[in-house]
Amino acid sequence: MTSSEFASNRDNFCYRHPDRQSFVLCQRCLRTICPECQTPAPVGVICPECMKSERKSETPSQRKARRRWRGGSGTLTAVRSGKPIVTYTLLALTSFIGLVQLIPGLGPQITEALLFGARYLYPSILPFPFEPWRLLTVMFVHGGFIHLALNMLALWMLGQNLEPMLGRARYLALYLISGLGGSVAVAILDPGGLTVGASGAIFGLMAALLIIGRHIGANVTGLLVILGINFAFGFFVGGIAWQAHLGGAIVGALIALILTRTRRREQRTWQIILLATLVVALVVLVAFVPPLILLA
Repeated sequence: MTSSEFASNRDNFCYRHPDRQSFVLCQRCLRTICPECQTPAPVGVICPECMKSERKSETPSQRKARRRWRGGSGTLTAVRSGKPIVTYTLLALTSFIGLVQLIPGLGPQITEALLFGARYLYPSILPFPFEPWRLLTVMFVHGGFIHLALNMLALWMLGQNLEPMLGRARYLALYLISGLGGSVAVAILDPGGLTVGASGAIFGLMAALLIIGRHIGANVTGLLVILGINFAFGFFVGGIAWQAHLGGAIVGALIALILTRTRRREQRTWQIILLATLVVALVVLVAFVPPLILLA
C-alpha cells in the first residue's frame, strides 16, 4: 500500500483524533482509537463513548462500588466491563458434570472418582489410595439435581456481583481457595465422612461479598441473614456437610480481607504472597491435624 493510499483510509486513524495513526480498535464499536482514547477492558480496550455508555448502564450499587473500591487512580480497577466469564464457565462445567452424574451406571462412577473424604489423604493410616486432588474436584460433583440446582443458582447470583468487582483472576482464586478451605474443614472436623458439592466455595463467595460490601459501605444486612440461615440449616438437616460451609466461609472472609487491604497496584506482590501463604497454611493444616485425630 502506498503512502497516499494509507493516508486516504480513515480506518487507520483515531476517529476522535483524525491526525493520529493507530491500529487499535475499540472492542465494543470496533472503531480505531489512539492511546489517549483507550480505556483498558478485560479483553482489549474501549473508547470513551462506549465507556460512557457502559457507565450509564451501571446500577447505583455498581457505581458506588467502583468509586469506593477503586479509591483513585493509584489502585487496581475493581468494577470491570465484560460478562462474568469465569462464573459462566464454572456454571457450565459443574452443570455438565452434574448432569452426567444423573446417567444410570456412569453417574455413580463419576461421583466416586471426584468426591472427597479424609481417607484419600492418609494412605499410611487408612487403606485408600492417595488422591489429594479430590480436595478440589469435590466442588464439581453433587448429591442430586436439587443440590446442583441450588448451588448453581447461588453461584450465578453471587458471581454476577463479585466477578466484575474483583476481576476474573481474583474471583477464580476466591472460588477455588474457598472450596479448598471447605474440604480442609471436612477433613479436620469429620475425618471419617465423605462429601460432595460446591457448598464450601459458595459460602466463601457469600462471606467475601459480605466483607467487601461492608468495606464499600453497602447495606449487607440481608446477605448476613441469608448466610446465617444457610449455615444454621446445615446443623438441623441430615446429610449436609456443615463443616464445608464453615471452612469455606472462614477462608472466603480471609481472602476478602486480604483483597480489601492490598488493592493498590504497588501492593499486588503482597496480595499474591498473602494468598499463596493462605493456601500453604491450609495444606499444612490438612497434612498434620487430621492424622492426629485419626490416631487418637
